Amino acid sequence: MTEITYRPEAPDDALVILELTDRAFGPGRYAKAAERLREGNRLIAALSISAWRGGDLLGSVRMWPVRVGDGVSVFLGPIAVEAEERKHGIGAELVARACAAAKEAGWGSVFLVGDGPYFGRMGFVAAPGVRMPGPVDQRRVLWKALAEDAVALEGLARV
Repeated sequence: MTEITYRPEAPDDALVILELTDRAFGPGRYAKAAERLREGNRLIAALSISAWRGGDLLGSVRMWPVRVGDGVSVFLGPIAVEAEERKHGIGAELVARACAAAKEAGWGSVFLVGDGPYFGRMGFVAAPGVRMPGPVDQRRVLWKALAEDAVALEGLARV
């Protein structure tokens, strides 16, 4: 089997990534509060990582700049992996590489809306001070410090 390669998102990847994300989450994802942070925002392609086997996209994670209260952070999501490729660590590797790229680029923190036990293994913790721009299960709002001097995020998340 061909080795999996990971790389930052290229402009030509956008359509196939959108198709994968639609398969993974369905049309209901557009109603979620997290989508409000992507609408009208600009993707940070250099921090958005995709996994490939040959010419086949296996998974993707995207990163977006957001303001939280008086500060800034990078928002991780969506993360999508082809159904038949799940449970092989691709998602965790995508998140690890995206966070490493964000840290290298000078971002102090990253946050997301996701499963606490899954993302907790990757160093994410509850972000009770972050308010999302719409209804969300607050227990699913998580953050991770990327810089030693990062402080817990507080305030309304917005583009």
